[in-house]
Amino acid sequence: MEYRSEISEELEAWERKITRKSSMVSRSAKRIQNRINGVIPERLHSIVTNSIKTMVQGVLVGSTYTVHPPKKNLSLQMRDQQAKELIRKYKRIAATEGAGTGAGGILLGLADFPLLLSIKMKLLFDLASTYGYDAKKIEERVFILTIFQLAFSSDDTRRKSYRKISSWDESLSQIEVRKKYEEHDWKTFQLEYRDYIDLPKLLQMVPGVGAIVGAYVNYHFLDWLGENAINAYRTRMIKEENQTT
Repeated sequence: MEYRSEISEELEAWERKITRKSSMVSRSAKRIQNRINGVIPERLHSIVTNSIKTMVQGVLVGSTYTVHPPKKNLSLQMRDQQAKELIRKYKRIAATEGAGTGAGGILLGLADFPLLLSIKMKLLFDLASTYGYDAKKIEERVFILTIFQLAFSSDDTRRKSYRKISSWDESLSQIEVRKKYEEHDWKTFQLEYRDYIDLPKLLQMVPGVGAIVGAYVNYHFLDWLGENAINAYRTRMIKEENQTT
């Protein structure tokens, strides 16, 4: 019970962070980014958009990612500990990859987008297993994408994604999940992720500082994704347990 009380406070803090409006600094950065978007080469936009499209298809209908059996009979505290170890591992991988591609300038910087996406999704698939969910199921893959969208999207979409996660088991069925997949606005999904990462990843291509920026940005992205994933699975597990008691 002591651990539940501890993470209850963390979940409340996470909810406030997710549902609040972006800071003035973030909104100003967004306006700057919108202007920068107009001068970013179309090739860069295309690579990001196509990478996201391929990632979504691979998650939902492919076998791109290794699916480990869901872990059973572990306490939530033990799952959290294992999840944090995974996140630390993937942050190191992402930082190393970002430093390597950042040091290579524009061409290698372009290659970083699909590589970073792959690292993020591998982390989410591993976390699904850690929290006892079977990522072979379509509904679990949609949940993974919802976490991804929660972490890397606009204020409005982030809040909508949070509400979905908070009430995940209330209305979902296999049929509904497939329908949601078919009707989902994947173009907006792609554009919002692209807009979220464009400015920091553009700085990664600047000669002389690309390696430092690449390592820092990738590390930060994985840290933020991991925080959201842990809290999303905590929220879901606690609600499911409360419904069975």
